[in-house]
Amino acid sequence: MSPDTPDMITIAENTEAIPPKLWHIDARFIAPIFITLILLAGQLSFGILESYPQTLAAIAISVALEMTLGKIFTGKIPHLASAYITGISVGILIRSPFFWPFILCAALSITSKYVLRLKDRHVWNPSNFGVSAMLFLAPFAVASLSIQWGNNIWALLTIWMIGSIIIYRLKRFHITLTYVVSFLVFSLLRSFVTDHAFLAEVAPITGPMYQLFVFFMITDPKTTIRTSVKAQCVFAFVVAAVESVLRLFEVVHAPYYALFLVGPIATIVDVYWLSRGANESPLQAAA
Repeated sequence: MSPDTPDMITIAENTEAIPPKLWHIDARFIAPIFITLILLAGQLSFGILESYPQTLAAIAISVALEMTLGKIFTGKIPHLASAYITGISVGILIRSPFFWPFILCAALSITSKYVLRLKDRHVWNPSNFGVSAMLFLAPFAVASLSIQWGNNIWALLTIWMIGSIIIYRLKRFHITLTYVVSFLVFSLLRSFVTDHAFLAEVAPITGPMYQLFVFFMITDPKTTIRTSVKAQCVFAFVVAAVESVLRLFEVVHAPYYALFLVGPIATIVDVYWLSRGANESPLQAAA
């Protein structure tokens, strides 16, 4: 598939195909609309953004680079829904008093789609790559969205209800559900190992960062397994397992790093087995 495929939507291999519809809306616009509503609700209620100009800068850089690199690598300007999602995700997830982290993170994210590729698939989820790189390489200037939403129960329920409906209609709900259930199970196990309260271990998934993570990052069809639904569920489980191990070692940005580590390996294995024409990949067989 070409790199202009939106991060959250599966589009036909033929780029000339008519885009799928969801509620009579071009499915490519559903994710941007949803994430914009998350941003507006969070900002108006809790002020989750560092600033509007920084977020707009991230979106502008993402869109401009998508147009430029798309034209260079594919000869055409791609659909910009994916770039918008990447830019607005960077604007929400990155916390910094400076402008340059937002610009650099957006640039890294979009560039990774065109440079870090295997068999016409980008290896990392763009925003996961950019955010993980910035958190690892520039911790002196960058932090991640954490508790700025305050774990408000009504905001949480609204976003999860709408997000679940959308993900279900887009046939990606099994990935989100597997990850969430796995997270809860591993939280229980960690509470026994660390003697921490179960609610303390499970609390992070109620925050705004996880709402973006479970609905936009781990459901990215370009960087998850293609062989079967079962294999995609195994992928989500492995991401949750690696995250849990990282949490035991008190890695602050465990979910980002877990997906950063597992995603490329899963993509490489999937591409290898699909290229061999195998009936099932090792991840599917392990399910």
